[in-house]
Amino acid sequence: MDTIRTSPTAARTALSVAAVAGVVHGAFSLYWGVGGSWLVDTLGEDLVEQWEDNAAALLPVGAVKILAALLPLLLLRTPTQPSLWPRLLRAVSWAGAVLLILWGGINTVAGNLVLSGIVEPDGGYDHDGMVGHAWLWGPLFLIWGVTLVVGLLLSRRASRVRN
Repeated sequence: MDTIRTSPTAARTALSVAAVAGVVHGAFSLYWGVGGSWLVDTLGEDLVEQWEDNAAALLPVGAVKILAALLPLLLLRTPTQPSLWPRLLRAVSWAGAVLLILWGGINTVAGNLVLSGIVEPDGGYDHDGMVGHAWLWGPLFLIWGVTLVVGLLLSRRASRVRN
C-alpha cells in the first residue's frame, strides 16, 4: 500500500487564504455595525434598509464570520492526544464550505446574469447592489468556500490507498 501525503505548506496557504477572505467579510460587517458607510451601497438598498435602524446587530454577525474564518486554522495543529474536537471542527468546516460555495456561487452567477441582461428582474434592480453581489461579496464568499475545501482536503492526515 502506498501512502498519500499532503503538503502542510499548501494546506496552511489554502486555509490562510480562506481565513483572510472570511475575516474581510467579518471586518466589513463589524465596520458597518459601528456606523461605517464605505461600500455599504454594494449591499443593495434592501439590505441597507433592513439593517439601517439596527446596525449594531451586525456586530455579532461580523464576530461569527471572523470566528468561522479563523477556527479551521486549528486543523493545522497536530493533536497531542485523541480528541473529538478536530473531527467536529472538520465536519462543521465542511458544512460551512459547502454553504459558502453555494451562497457565493449563486449570488455571483445570478448577479452577473442580471447585469448582462440575460435575466431581467420584475420591478428592476439596484445596480450598485447587484454589482456588489456579482463582483465583490459573492466572489469573496466563493473564494472563502473553495479555498476552505482545498485546505480541508490538504490538511487530512495521510491516508492509505490500494495499488
